[in-house]
Amino acid sequence: QVQLMESGGGLVHPGGSLEVSCAAYTTIFATYVMGWYRQAPGNQRELVARITPGSSTEYADSVRGRFAISRDNAKNTVSLQMNYLKPEDTAVYYCNAFAIDTQMDYWGQGTPVTVSS
Repeated sequence: QVQLMESGGGLVHPGGSLEVSCAAYTTIFATYVMGWYRQAPGNQRELVARITPGSSTEYADSVRGRFAISRDNAKNTVSLQMNYLKPEDTAVYYCNAFAIDTQMDYWGQGTPVTVSS
């Protein structure tokens, strides 16, 4: 089992940048596929980006080229650097850990990101 705690959300102007981070409390962080999802009001939760234990990455089409996911296995953290933010990026951002062996998903509480002038 793993506990996840996000940080770094907030208010940013369109075109600005923001980084959200997630600390994972587990002894086997390096084995999880880590991801960021987001959910805007009235919408379903959607994948933003994810990174495998081997650091292969995958991005939603809407953020590719603007966002970058990274992980630090020594610090048990995963981060999402968000650049050129748009109002449509406004959502609650959730950290996710997927255990490949058990097929279990774990979620953080979420951190809100608002892009507005």
